[in-house]
Amino acid sequence: MNADQPNLPKTVGIWNRPEAPRIINSKKIFKYMNGAGELYLGYRFRHLEVFDYTSPDQGNILVEVYYMEGSDDAFGLLSLDWGGEAVFFDGAPAAESDQSFAAPARAFYGGGLLRMWSDDIYARIMAARETPASTEAVMTIGRAIAADSGQPPAPALVKMPPRAIDAVWKLRADRLSFFRSYLVLNSIYYLSHENILDLDLSAEAVMAPYEHVAQSGDPERSQFLLVKYENPERARQALNRFHDAYLPDHKKKSTTGTGADNRHLANLEDGWLAYKLLGRYIAIVFECPDPESAGIILQKNESNLLKKGGGS
Repeated sequence: MNADQPNLPKTVGIWNRPEAPRIINSKKIFKYMNGAGELYLGYRFRHLEVFDYTSPDQGNILVEVYYMEGSDDAFGLLSLDWGGEAVFFDGAPAAESDQSFAAPARAFYGGGLLRMWSDDIYARIMAARETPASTEAVMTIGRAIAADSGQPPAPALVKMPPRAIDAVWKLRADRLSFFRSYLVLNSIYYLSHENILDLDLSAEAVMAPYEHVAQSGDPERSQFLLVKYENPERARQALNRFHDAYLPDHKKKSTTGTGADNRHLANLEDGWLAYKLLGRYIAIVFECPDPESAGIILQKNESNLLKKGGGS
C-alpha cells in the first residue's frame, strides 16, 4: 500500500501549490462533486486530497488524489474508461504469460487530463489550458504520484474471463470494467434502478464484453458478467433475486443443481441471456445472438474460472 502522502512537488514550471491540500471525506464528496460522488463511494473510498496548482497567466492545474481501501478499488475506477493515450511512467507493462487480461496501461492522457492507478491511489490531474508546458507539468505530477509506489497486479477476478472463446468470440479488453456497486454497474450496463444483484462493497464484479464478426460482416457483441460474493448462500440468494426481478415471465430452474442442469437460458428482446450459479460466483451472459453462443460463452468462462481456482 502506498504511503499516505505522495511527495508532490511544490513547484512545477510556473505552477505552485499550497502547503496543504483540501481534504474531502465521504460526507463532503457529494458537495464537492455536485452530487456525482456515488461513483467513488461505489468502491471502498477512504478520502480525497485536492491540490490546486496556480500560475500567473496559464490557468490552474487541479490534482485529485483518491485514497482507496485497496489497489483493486483504484484499478476499478480507472477501468471505467480505458480511453486516451496510454502513459507508462515505468516502461511498458509486462506481458501476461497465461494470456489473461492485462490492463492496457496504468495511466491515460487526453485533452489536458491524466487519469492514473497507482497502488491504492486513483488520481486525476487536469490542466485548465492544455499547452506543451501544462502537459509536461501534468506528467511531472503524475510521475511524483507513481514514484516509490508498488505496482500490484489487476484484481484476480478480471483475469477469469478468457481472452478468446473458440477462436470466434474475442474479449474487448478495452471495455472490461471492475466494480462493486450496482450504481456503477448501471453506468456500464443498465439493469435496474434497484439493486437486483445484491451488490455491496463486499462483492467483486467484472463486466467483460465479447465481440465477433457475423457472416454479414457486422460485429456482434455480448456482455459477460461475473460476480463474486462472500459465500455461496449469498450468491444463490442474489441470483434468485435477479431472476425474479429481471426474468419475471420465465420459469425459474433450481439453483441447487450441478452441471448443465444449473444453467438457465432465456430469449429476450435484446438477445439470449444465460446464467449459472458457480459456488460463490454467479455468471450471466447478456445479448447473445443465439442460444449456442450464450451457452459456449458461459461454459468457457466456467471452465476458466475452475482452472484458475474459482468456483467455490
